[in-house]
Amino acid sequence: MGRNKLTRRDFVRLGAKGVALGAAAQATLLDPQALWAAPPAAAINSTFRGVLIGAQSYSFRDRPLDEAIAGYVETGIGSAELWQGHLERVNGQRREGGREGIRKWRMTVSLDEFAAAGKKFRDAGVDVHAYNYSFRDDFTDGEIERGFEMAKALGAKVITASSNVSTAMRVDPFAKKHKMRVGMHNHSRIRENEFATPDDFDKARRGASEYIAVNLDIGHFVAAGFDPVPFIEKNNADIVTLHLKDRKKNQGENLPFGQGDTPVKEVLALLRDSKYAIPANIEYEYDGADTLEEMKKCLAYCKQALMA
Repeated sequence: MGRNKLTRRDFVRLGAKGVALGAAAQATLLDPQALWAAPPAAAINSTFRGVLIGAQSYSFRDRPLDEAIAGYVETGIGSAELWQGHLERVNGQRREGGREGIRKWRMTVSLDEFAAAGKKFRDAGVDVHAYNYSFRDDFTDGEIERGFEMAKALGAKVITASSNVSTAMRVDPFAKKHKMRVGMHNHSRIRENEFATPDDFDKARRGASEYIAVNLDIGHFVAAGFDPVPFIEKNNADIVTLHLKDRKKNQGENLPFGQGDTPVKEVLALLRDSKYAIPANIEYEYDGADTLEEMKKCLAYCKQALMA
């Protein structure tokens, strides 16, 4: 993988010392719609010592898309991995019609909606680096291909997927066709046909093209009993994104950064010192009083670790 050469300038840092917010930025915090009434913002710079810190928009799952985008602006995070739920859900709830209803929506929704969503992020100074679209065994071929079309309309570079291991071989020809890598996402529970262990990633990539890759969640990896540092060292060329969270070992709970067993600082130092071009996306899942305040804390922790 090549280095990310995008240059981003700071747009707004609410916690920055002595920085005065402009009227447009202040209005954004009160009314997310102010983002779309203002001219496109300068790109938000959340790269520290060569490491891009982004966020999985699942971190902002407590609010709709426009408010989630405003959350990126307020916290000062300039790169997004867009959770499909922010587009597939209505008022936070799954669309009507169950599985067939969402299948129908995926196959019939205008790609203009995705292009518009991508533009909203860019106008706010946030890059949509990845689209999280989780291919499963019950997906039709049409649904699989539709995921790539949606990601391209958003302007995303890669797809991440909480997929079945067996689905990877079905996804591979579409990934090759669209020339877009798919990072398979792991969870902590070790179950048949689900990603959790290094062997699961190896099975999915065995016989597949370079377009089948890894989206490593370092917190889940530790909770499942594995060390992300040597895994990243060995597989860095095949990792398209990381998810940053801090969990305890042995299926332990999610905790604020620095309070669990996950080597978050060591992983960030590895990315920095080895110059691995892997975006590291905060995924806020522990219990906190306020999403925005906790996301600011997560970002500050990452920045401090990288600048040390």
